Amino acid sequence: MDYKFIIYQVSDNILTITLNRPEKLNAFTHEMMQEMVDAFDKADADDNVRAIIVTGAGRAFCAGADLSGGPRTFDVDRPDRPTRKDALRPDGSVDWGHESVRDGGGLLTLRIFECLKPVIAAVNGPAVGVGATMQLAMDVRLAADDARFGFVFARRGLVPEACSTWFLPRAVGISQALEWAYSGRVFSAQEALEGRLVKKLYKRDELIPAARALAREIADNTSAISVALIRQMMWKMLGADHPMEAHKVDSWGIFARGASADAREGVASFLEKRPAKFADKVSTGMPEYFPWWQPRKYSGSVK
Repeated sequence: MDYKFIIYQVSDNILTITLNRPEKLNAFTHEMMQEMVDAFDKADADDNVRAIIVTGAGRAFCAGADLSGGPRTFDVDRPDRPTRKDALRPDGSVDWGHESVRDGGGLLTLRIFECLKPVIAAVNGPAVGVGATMQLAMDVRLAADDARFGFVFARRGLVPEACSTWFLPRAVGISQALEWAYSGRVFSAQEALEGRLVKKLYKRDELIPAARALAREIADNTSAISVALIRQMMWKMLGADHPMEAHKVDSWGIFARGASADAREGVASFLEKRPAKFADKVSTGMPEYFPWWQPRKYSGSVK
């Protein structure tokens, strides 16, 4: 896929995905969503990519959904949205399990959730609506000290999207998540830091170097397969109903990886007091038990 609304750039094993509609404050569109999903597919398939940074071009990270459609921006009956009408049955009722009902932000965050590479958000400016919720599936959020955030959906007559009702309470706690979502207000980077939405604040010109330094630490010192497994183990266990589920997957990982070339190299390099040179590749070396979960399908019912 040729990218029009994002920039995909790999340098020294670090992929930077830059949202690239600076004249529109990187407002999110269906086409941008498709490009970002494709970019994560491409990154997972590329063993040269060890970590991913997501940031925005210009002065914003992402100002939310593109509202150029006016008051009917989200209306299924818009004439330029014929595919949304596919969810309507002949009698006018809605087939809630139809693919065209699905929220585009959720398609993106679900793809990020399944990613095999660590993902760092470098929030360089305003991040509102989907600009805030898309970050929640990323692993570490760093922000410029003048960035601003807002879960503004209630002020637009909408509800949170992009799976954020799952991600946000897990990141910041239910009380903080509800206060931000109820009020829909835009808040400062300092409040985001105090509320645990972001890990650390930086001067704007120091943000990308800080994100790259974190990505560099991962890329230079760790096994790619270990990081891929750790990412999925941590995220998937957020929904586990008992620590036994973690014990099972931990045990499988230790059993499988303990015999790997990476494990031998990790121990040898430690004993020999030298940097490790891990050779196992995510594209060919994931253990036999991976993935250990059943893929979830979109449907018209809620558990």
